[in-house]
Amino acid sequence: EMRLMESGGGSVQAGDSLRLSCTVSGFSSRGCALDWYRQAAGKQREWISSITGDGSPAYAESVKGRFTVSNDKGGDTVYLQMNSLKPEDTATYSCKMTYGGSCDYFWWGQGTQVAVSS
Repeated sequence: EMRLMESGGGSVQAGDSLRLSCTVSGFSSRGCALDWYRQAAGKQREWISSITGDGSPAYAESVKGRFTVSNDKGGDTVYLQMNSLKPEDTATYSCKMTYGGSCDYFWWGQGTQVAVSS
């Protein structure tokens, strides 16, 4: 069964760091890309980062220079290292696998909570 499971969220203070994990299971082949999204209370979901099968990363302007996405190179986990956290980073963070021959299918994780206080 296809599944993405996020972990690593928590409640921290501004300036602290967290490392989120997205563990992938049940896929018969590697996906086209894995994306990280976040959604704050009362706001629309926001794309923040992605990594392709060859390891190429991309970032939203809101997290550029503070967040780093990576994978374990042959394993089943993608990481999002979050440094210098700000209160505006408070959100539910979710990962999404994009897959299929035409990269036209996707599968979402359930999300992990991140809260950053001043």
